Amino acid sequence: MQLPDKNGYFGEFGGKFIPETLSVCLEELTASYHKIKRDRGFLKEFNYLLKNYAHRPTILYFAANLSRLLSMKIYFKREDLLHTGAHKINNSLGQALLAKYMGKKRVIAETGAGQHGVAVATASALLGLECNIYMGEEDIHRQSMNVLRMKMLGAEVIPVKTGSRTLKDACNEAFRDWVTNVRNTYYLLGSVVGPHPYPMLVRDFQSVIGKESRRQILKQESRLPDYLLACVGGGSNAIGLFYPFYQDKKVKFIGVEAAGFGLNSLHSASLVKGELGVFQGSRSFVLQDYFGQIQNAHSIAPGLDYPGVGPEHSFYKSVKRAEYVAVGDDQAVEGFKLLSETEGIIPALETSHAVAYLKPLSKKNKGSLVIVCLSGRGDKDLDIISKYKTEYGRSDKEIRGKK
Repeated sequence: MQLPDKNGYFGEFGGKFIPETLSVCLEELTASYHKIKRDRGFLKEFNYLLKNYAHRPTILYFAANLSRLLSMKIYFKREDLLHTGAHKINNSLGQALLAKYMGKKRVIAETGAGQHGVAVATASALLGLECNIYMGEEDIHRQSMNVLRMKMLGAEVIPVKTGSRTLKDACNEAFRDWVTNVRNTYYLLGSVVGPHPYPMLVRDFQSVIGKESRRQILKQESRLPDYLLACVGGGSNAIGLFYPFYQDKKVKFIGVEAAGFGLNSLHSASLVKGELGVFQGSRSFVLQDYFGQIQNAHSIAPGLDYPGVGPEHSFYKSVKRAEYVAVGDDQAVEGFKLLSETEGIIPALETSHAVAYLKPLSKKNKGSLVIVCLSGRGDKDLDIISKYKTEYGRSDKEIRGKK
């Protein structure tokens, strides 16, 4: 698929909606990326790091117990087995190496769940780059273990105290820093969001997920899957899985967003609930009020606390190439426990949203072949799970019981 176009558009989505001060930064980045992705030296070093440092290819694991329980054939693409514990290392190694080739000495990044921050800190330590990570105060509280990991890796974690004190505010602060320090600084954005070329280059670095999955499922099952399933916040793990299957029209894509807490509530589902708007540099579906003001998102999974989504996902929705659904906090916790107890795999709360959707999917699709992107492991979320009812109040089930 030859998208985005030269102006960074996926159909009517994407583009560059930026202040003039950012135009020089993005033009330099675009030119450098188009040059570097054809550079044999860069590609050789990047592929070496993916194989020998990040530990690719990751396995495509057949979940026999869960498959029997749900009467489907379910495979998990085990991105949780990568170094640092999530798919974020693919993109972080690619962009950190790009920063080094561009002659930048300092890397900045935003993080919500902390996995991107850990991956950036790891890549920066490996390549000898100074590293500053912006993280909302609320997420620092929820993901204290990942904060400690970033600091142990030599990164400075900068608390963001404005707005909702979560991922979108961390992004805003990182962009402000970049504009001020563009000569020596590279902004290593963590998802397929933001102005062009970020949605494209992050997708390209993450497409290794889908490329491997395609080869592996053909080898193991001698056919392509019926469904690809992945959680969607900004959407990098999902696009990484979906993109290499785009032309395979019989393979259906399902992106699972966070509905947040409460009955009939859609607190973070930009594709399910959002409207067309401009947010953090690109045109996409966003959560906004009547006046176009961006609304705060909420999910039990910090990595899904984002009121926008990548423009390529918006394009997939508009052309009906992908279906997007929403799963609430209670369902995500059930998905977390389901995979832990049936397969002995503790997933990240972000991934747990996708796992939870396997149950409703199975009701009408018995016997289907499904690949789920297991984007990260759940060590970071054990404290959230243990405090779930006390921190977030009554569960949906408790509310239903009193009605």
